[in-house]
Amino acid sequence: MRLDPCVPRALTPCVFRLAISLAAVAGMGIPPGPGFAAPPDFTEGDIDSLIQATIAGIPGTSLSLEEALGLGFENATSVRDAESALVAARGELRRERGDFDPEIFVAAERSGEDAPTASAFSGADVLETEETSAGAGARIRLRTGTEIEASVNTTKFTTNSTFATLDPQYDTFGALTVRQPLLSGFGPSARAGLTAAERRFQAAEARYRDALLALESDLEAAYWEIHAAERDFAVQRLVRDRAAAFLDEVRTRARAGLVGPNEVASARVFLAEQELALIDREEALDGTSDRMVSLIGVRPAGTSLRFRVKDTPPEGFPVPPVDELVAAAVEHNQEVRATRAEAASVEALARAARWDALPELDVFGSLGGRGLSGTGRDVVFGSDTLRTDIDGGFGDSFGQVTGRDFPTWSVGVSLVVPLGFREGRGERDRLRGEAGRAEERVRAAVRLLEEAVREAHRKLVHGSQRLQASREGMEAAQEQVRIGFIEYRNGRSTAFELVRLGADLAASQKRYSESLVRTARAAAELKRLTAGVYDASARNRNGS
Repeated sequence: MRLDPCVPRALTPCVFRLAISLAAVAGMGIPPGPGFAAPPDFTEGDIDSLIQATIAGIPGTSLSLEEALGLGFENATSVRDAESALVAARGELRRERGDFDPEIFVAAERSGEDAPTASAFSGADVLETEETSAGAGARIRLRTGTEIEASVNTTKFTTNSTFATLDPQYDTFGALTVRQPLLSGFGPSARAGLTAAERRFQAAEARYRDALLALESDLEAAYWEIHAAERDFAVQRLVRDRAAAFLDEVRTRARAGLVGPNEVASARVFLAEQELALIDREEALDGTSDRMVSLIGVRPAGTSLRFRVKDTPPEGFPVPPVDELVAAAVEHNQEVRATRAEAASVEALARAARWDALPELDVFGSLGGRGLSGTGRDVVFGSDTLRTDIDGGFGDSFGQVTGRDFPTWSVGVSLVVPLGFREGRGERDRLRGEAGRAEERVRAAVRLLEEAVREAHRKLVHGSQRLQASREGMEAAQEQVRIGFIEYRNGRSTAFELVRLGADLAASQKRYSESLVRTARAAAELKRLTAGVYDASARNRNGS
């Protein structure tokens, strides 16, 4: 029989001597010493029952995978960080859209002046004037760079001059003005900030969805790691118990004079090593629980030190062709989508910079009208009395403007040519380089994604083989235990051999649980990489 690797080399010779002694004891009918119980009748069911009973006795707060996912989505810092980034990107997009929102403006001013005069034509020794001006209008900037403004302004003027034919006097004028860039500031340049913000918002959305998928994958991995750690701890406790039983047996034989003190010391070393390994397994179990706490942001209830799992990992997973998974990942992976959106954002700025590197060439024009009204009065100038036929208020002057009784118009062109073009061309070249870097980041992300998908797919494929091999190992270990019992009852084996065979059987089940966890982690990772296109959990829930 092969010794377990954890058994000290010094113990090997005593095992054979112990086997001979036990055979002699069995032949003479000597019963086991006081305090030593015969090894249990290890069967596959008994070993599994022992493992499950040991796991059930581990203190802790039970947690289902569904509960862990719910707490994680609510409290995980990675999700909250991605959500905050999404809120910031949405705010930036709203700000950039606001650049193209129409706006209205209103202005009013009132002023007065008392001015001494020396001219006979001023109409008063101290000229007292008051002026009230008001204006209102609306303007908008289109996404082609076109600027449109419509405004109306009026002024009310009063004076004590005896030569004023209108008092008060209303002057009103209005205009519709259009300005259109033809080179710098046109088209892509006008909406560069908005386009870049739209792409950055898409990237933030993709990263938020990726954060949710990554959290789900990490939580599943952590959950199944707790499952494996529990089984490791239970298996190690069983091995420790078998080591303690072996030490009791050796001490009993030593009191009967059948073995020497060296065998007792070797058995003590064996037990001490298993005690230390049990402490390591307990620390590993607590460590996996602490990782779960970090992910979900909630500690176990009450005085519990750790979380316990309620669920077990599924044994079967679909294994689609790797090329299908790679294609689905390249199309749907949220991190790649975010990288592409960021590259598109830089490309939008680069396109705008190509226009902004050109001279400024704008055409502009306006259509408008003027109006004049007021309260007419007679003006006495020497022997003549002057009268005006204008008589009305603000409404009359406003009607003249809207009816264009006195039209105004303008048209023009402006050209600004920077000498050297260094600023515009420098920014164009900088953004061209940034766009090239962004494209390379997209290519690198796609390559790394394909590598990760293929790696997870290999684990999934080999997981089935690994599960089959570990299952065969359990069956072989069970057959060893069955044969060991027959040999023990016939005096051809020792209690230690039965203990070791039982530990081998428990260890084979431990390797089987590790295979289940490894495969489940690979399936969770594939779900994240393909953005949910590969969803083994849905298949297992449906039982298909």
